[in-house]
Amino acid sequence: MDHQLLQVVALLTLIAFGGTSWTIEACSPIDLGALMSFKNGIQKDTSGRLAKWIGASCCKWEGIVCENATSRVIQINLPGFISTDTDLFQTQMIGRISPSITLLTSLEIIDLGGLVGLSGAIPNTIGLHLPKLQKLYLYGNNLTGPIPESIGQFPNLQDLALQENKLWGSIPMSLGSLKSLKRLLLYSNKSSGIIPYSLGNLINLAELDAHDNALVGNIPNSVGEMKALTKLDLSNNLLSGKMPSSLTNLTVISVLYLNTNSLEGTISFPSRSGEMSSLSFLRLHNNLLVGNIPSNIGYLVSLQRLSLSNNKLEGVLPSSLGNLISLTELYLSGNFLSDQIPKSLGQLSRLIMLNISRNLIEGPLPQEIYSLQNLQTLDLSFNHLKLSAIPKWMANMSSLSNIYLAGCGIQGQIPDFFQTTNSPIQELDLSVNILSGSIPSWIGSLSQLYLLNLSRNSLYSDIPDSFRNLQDLGVLDLHSNTLTGSIAPVFDIEQGIFGGSLKFVDLSQNSFSRGIEEIAGGQHSIQFLNLSHNHLEGRLPNSIGRLNSLNSLDLSFNELGSNMPEVLANLTSLEILKLQENHFTGKIPNGFLKLLKLKELNVSNNHLEGEIPEGKPLIDFPESSYSGNKGLCGKPLGPCKL
Repeated sequence: MDHQLLQVVALLTLIAFGGTSWTIEACSPIDLGALMSFKNGIQKDTSGRLAKWIGASCCKWEGIVCENATSRVIQINLPGFISTDTDLFQTQMIGRISPSITLLTSLEIIDLGGLVGLSGAIPNTIGLHLPKLQKLYLYGNNLTGPIPESIGQFPNLQDLALQENKLWGSIPMSLGSLKSLKRLLLYSNKSSGIIPYSLGNLINLAELDAHDNALVGNIPNSVGEMKALTKLDLSNNLLSGKMPSSLTNLTVISVLYLNTNSLEGTISFPSRSGEMSSLSFLRLHNNLLVGNIPSNIGYLVSLQRLSLSNNKLEGVLPSSLGNLISLTELYLSGNFLSDQIPKSLGQLSRLIMLNISRNLIEGPLPQEIYSLQNLQTLDLSFNHLKLSAIPKWMANMSSLSNIYLAGCGIQGQIPDFFQTTNSPIQELDLSVNILSGSIPSWIGSLSQLYLLNLSRNSLYSDIPDSFRNLQDLGVLDLHSNTLTGSIAPVFDIEQGIFGGSLKFVDLSQNSFSRGIEEIAGGQHSIQFLNLSHNHLEGRLPNSIGRLNSLNSLDLSFNELGSNMPEVLANLTSLEILKLQENHFTGKIPNGFLKLLKLKELNVSNNHLEGEIPEGKPLIDFPESSYSGNKGLCGKPLGPCKL
């Protein structure tokens, strides 16, 4: 809309709401009319602030600040998050940003962030009429459309926060004209196209965050001209090509996140000592990077977190990693790194997380790792370690509580020293090894255990009764062993203050035969349950209907019989239900039509009869979901005989 026409509309709005009488305490008639037009564009304001915008003294309105000398509006402060002395809560405005906001030509701050319900486009001419604007906060709304090209016309803009909307289109080249800009936040939108080369002109920019968009092409070499940058986040985009060599010019950079793109080539920075000396957080994971981890990485002496996981890196781990004495987290998983772990890693006294899983690392493990007394999580899974036995010194590491040694060639029985570790074990993964013998009863004494994965070994025995003591257990995976007896100890686990903690249970591919009547017990929060490929007998208890958080239930390939309980219809969160290869009889309950989220169903090869209940979702599954039941009929099988 033409700017002069907007002024006319604002004045007419003012007249409609009570005339144009003006006193020294009132803001200017143009500002008053513009604010009333803004208010008219909002259909709902849960904070009640706009309802108090009454009369001509708009400088006294909540959220409005005026300049004393001129009575012109200089701030609109209506953020969605409101704090009181005792609480912080979020409010909502539903409506659109009126173009009349551009009539407030003395504005220095616009804060409409986090209001959730603001929709529509950013006014197209917003940058042409607000020469004094320093801060523009429109984040956390439902705004759509492109970022207006005119935004590049703000001569004094310092903060531009447009993140967490649904803005689409390219990032305007004109943003490179915002010479005063210090923060540019565009993340979590739908922006596409390339990163404009002109952004290199933003020599005062300290923070550029455009993660979680759909940006393509190379990272422009001009990024190295933004020498005031302390944070650069371009992660979760579709960027490709090599990382620009100019990154080494970012002398004060502290946070560099380029992960989850399709970046190629080698890691070429730093090139010498002293470059990027302030870099504390570096994430390059989930790319296509190749070559070795450069020994020069040891020059990044301020690094606290380093993530190079899921690339195509190869070769040995450089001993210079031991120079990163500030490092607390090191992620190198999912590469082709080989040879042994360097002894120098034992110098990383602040390290709390070490993940080198899914590489080609060989044994033996250096005993120097024992020096990492702050280490809480160690993941060496799926390497070529061929440990044979777990080193006893692990039990004496004072902070180690999460141990992942899957696929490490460990043989023999589960070592007893795990019951006397210096730090309570919370997560233990010994899957895909060559463990044999029984599951020791002392595991029930690991009172803080949350995850236990012993799957794909050669363990035999019953599940110890002591499992009933594992109140914090959330993930239990024992599949593909030779375990026998009853599954009851799993479902009889004592409940904590907030009820059962179990979320994931996989006991499949064993030889369990008893305990199906305990399947619910007190564990009502289970989301994934797999008891398939066992020898379980009996009928499903009605208590299974209490598992109303279940997303996936697999009871296939057992010897379960009798009718399918009607209470299965209560499991309305189910997406996967597998009951094939059992001895179920009777009809499919009509209540199955309530399982609207069901994406996969298999009741084949039972003794079911009667007509398949007609309707969605049952009618959508193929014949193979119902085959092998001689008495079953109706769509998608053949019609029932009259």
